[in-house]
Amino acid sequence: MGVQLSPRKLLTIICEASLEEAIAADLLQSGGHGYTITDARGSGTHGRRDAIWPASANIRIEILCAEEAALDILARLQESYYANFGMVSFLSDVLVLRPEKF
Repeated sequence: MGVQLSPRKLLTIICEASLEEAIAADLLQSGGHGYTITDARGSGTHGRRDAIWPASANIRIEILCAEEAALDILARLQESYYANFGMVSFLSDVLVLRPEKF
């Protein structure tokens, strides 16, 4: 008996930690069934984000979902957040077990 893998999208969002609640609500309204959030540190066009002070903290949000949901979420992020907040998003093809969960 072989392993059954199904294609899904992995949407990764790296953004200011202050956006956590708002983005989590948007994800669920846009067809995401769940998400994982972790702390993130690094440096980029908005400067160094070291998370020492809460105002400089970043988070990484990951969502496994169907392509349609991922594109809807990306459109909502671009419309609502990109102009005023430090944020980067990227979309990857992945294979998952138990696709009904995503």
